[in-house]
Amino acid sequence: MHVPPNVNAVRDLMPAFFDLLKEEKEACVRIVLGHFFFVYIHPYMDGNGRIGRFLMNLMCASGGYAWTIIPVEQRTTYMLALEQASTKQNIIPFCDFIAGLIATNK
Repeated sequence: MHVPPNVNAVRDLMPAFFDLLKEEKEACVRIVLGHFFFVYIHPYMDGNGRIGRFLMNLMCASGGYAWTIIPVEQRTTYMLALEQASTKQNIIPFCDFIAGLIATNK
């Protein structure tokens, strides 16, 4: 149900995205917000999840966390959590989902 912003808006949103990441001191917060906001901003319907998960893992590695994959068996839960964050402004299920994955990869 999420409709990405207009392609022209990306020019303004990407600097704000990088500022958010730069200003956030907690790696665990950067991991969740970095993934979510990138996927939210990304103006194309294909490829945003793969790049978002790659960025999430770069932030995991830079924050001292293990590389984390989203198992295909949990894809529906992942997508529903992202949708809750994107359309209902409820990021808690997404935070819990990512935190649970990271905790199992310690």
